Amino acid sequence: MNPEVDIYLKKTKQWRAEMSRLRMILLDYGLDEEMKWHTPCYTLKGGNIAIVQGFRNYCALLFFKGVLLRDPDNVLVKSGENTNAGRQIRFTGVGDINAIEPAIRACIRNAIEVDKEGLKVNSINPGDLKIPRELQRELDASPEFNSAFNALTPGRQKAYIFFFSASKKAETRERRIEKYKRNILEGKGINERK
Repeated sequence: MNPEVDIYLKKTKQWRAEMSRLRMILLDYGLDEEMKWHTPCYTLKGGNIAIVQGFRNYCALLFFKGVLLRDPDNVLVKSGENTNAGRQIRFTGVGDINAIEPAIRACIRNAIEVDKEGLKVNSINPGDLKIPRELQRELDASPEFNSAFNALTPGRQKAYIFFFSASKKAETRERRIEKYKRNILEGKGINERK
């Protein structure tokens, strides 16, 4: 048990009981407990297996390679519209966890197997995504901006493409691109601020 997770759970107001219950289940499998991304993360020999997440309306156990897991009980859900790899099991109370504990344990065992086998998720290549016209215009107009965008990590490129594409209006896409242009030129991701 990681003392940092103890401190995190003591400070957590919402979902404390649910996170504590998930913690005990995860620790039964000999996983290392760490704090990553400001939340409890469970790893095996440095590889991320699962993370416990608290949201406004639910608590979740996210499996990093969830798309590769068997799910005969249909408990796994995509965590977001653009999520490629991760899958969550969501809870609104400890009773939810207890009711499907065998399915949770099966997913944990399967996630460990997937990691030990070295299976990889086929990631989405930013080049496979449709770049919004407004972004393409900016890329074509400025070699410096084009170089900066192409130098970003694939994950950062995808995040920008998804964010810019999400707007229905061209004017909004243009404003978003202009707002984040400096971040891109500085090699920063969409959520990285100065």
